[in-house]
Amino acid sequence: METHRLILPGHLNQYGYLFGGQLLSWVDEVAWIAASLDHPGCHFLTLAMDRVEFKRPVRKGTIITLKAEPARRGHTSVGYEVSVFRQEGDEIFSTLVTLVRVDEKGHKQPLPSIPGSPVVD
Repeated sequence: METHRLILPGHLNQYGYLFGGQLLSWVDEVAWIAASLDHPGCHFLTLAMDRVEFKRPVRKGTIITLKAEPARRGHTSVGYEVSVFRQEGDEIFSTLVTLVRVDEKGHKQPLPSIPGSPVVD
């Protein structure tokens, strides 16, 4: 799954760079959308991001690309590698986002089986 964002003045911190919290929100969103598209009818909550390191600054007017790729699948959770790039192609951020399937009360639920898909814990 791939999407793009234009960095606007409201996305910047007090130093004129993209606010890290804003980027983390978009990373979380793109991982959730990817999981929801790959597993229709399932409800997910974000469990973890394995690392947070902002590799390069981003200024107003920059177009960034967010890419989410399936990385792992467990019994109740899925992991997506999310990478973020500036329009010049250099990576500014990447992390593994783990999402867990839950029911309406927030309790873990097993993922539906997918033929040929390995389950890794």
